[in-house]
Amino acid sequence: MTHNTPLSPRPLRHLSEVHRRVLTAAQLRAHGVTTAELNEQCRPDGPWRQLLPNVILLHPGLPTSEERLHGALLYAARTSAPGVPAQPAAGTPHRQPYTEAVITGPAALTLHGFSATPPLLSLDRIDVLVPRLRRLRSTGYVRILRAPALPAPRVVTGLPVAPVPRALADAVAELTDPEAVRRLLTEAVRGGHCEPAAVVRELTLAKLLNRPHVVDAVDSLLAEGRSIAEDRLYRMVHEYGLPDPVWNVDLRLPGGPHLGGLDAYWPDQAVAVELDTRAPRQDEDAMWSEYARKREHLERLGITVVYITPKKLREAMEQQAAVVRTALMAAGDREPAAYVVVLPR
Repeated sequence: MTHNTPLSPRPLRHLSEVHRRVLTAAQLRAHGVTTAELNEQCRPDGPWRQLLPNVILLHPGLPTSEERLHGALLYAARTSAPGVPAQPAAGTPHRQPYTEAVITGPAALTLHGFSATPPLLSLDRIDVLVPRLRRLRSTGYVRILRAPALPAPRVVTGLPVAPVPRALADAVAELTDPEAVRRLLTEAVRGGHCEPAAVVRELTLAKLLNRPHVVDAVDSLLAEGRSIAEDRLYRMVHEYGLPDPVWNVDLRLPGGPHLGGLDAYWPDQAVAVELDTRAPRQDEDAMWSEYARKREHLERLGITVVYITPKKLREAMEQQAAVVRTALMAAGDREPAAYVVVLPR
């Protein structure tokens, strides 16, 4: 029997619109479409077309960006048990079970709202992360990337998408243009998508910090991140009515050694704030040991040190202001601090 029209929407009515337009061959068989009927519908002048191996586009035109994304996930996702997906309750949108497949790289960054990556329809390739042991090959517009463990995906427009730091690392791995790398990393921080430390951690795991153009971009990123964190620290002091500190100072013992630099210091209360902008590279333990030594030395001298991360400043500024205020108020209950010399940094 010849079929010249698309599959009747009757058995597919519980699927969302895009899921009526892109289905796997197995899903179509579960809906009652035989292999012969499928081949007939996908003939060169037929109403359907094969988008990817075993992934069928149920119209003859070019796929939309949404259809390409869903098609890539359908191709890469681990096949669930055969059969028709369960009918959802009335009013409940259907969700494809995209098991063990996560969109990453430039497509993920575009979905996260980056302007430095091309529009989805302009991308020649969509990167999809799968577990390392999956037997799956790149094909068509889909590039398969493997990971020992998949990151917990963010759901963006109903799709599983890699978090920004991981998507950045996968995108940067393919870039040789230093300016392109710098644009991506800068937008990640300026746009508030993530903290520099999270980006550096992923670049380290991906073994990308042995590439000079990536290292240069990371140095710019860390400087950018510190500048933004300093601006937020200024805002916190003024917006939450904290007394003005002296900014960016070095402390020394009279005629003695250098005690370290601080981002803010209240001499009358002997309270200090230091931004914890450590980059998690290979020397992270050594850097943290240096932080700890400085803090212990200052606190032995009676100086209270409050460490604040850029993430806490961005997400919980009021809470951090309360921590500093509490330290300032408690100063009167402590023994007077040792005399130190305060110098501009």
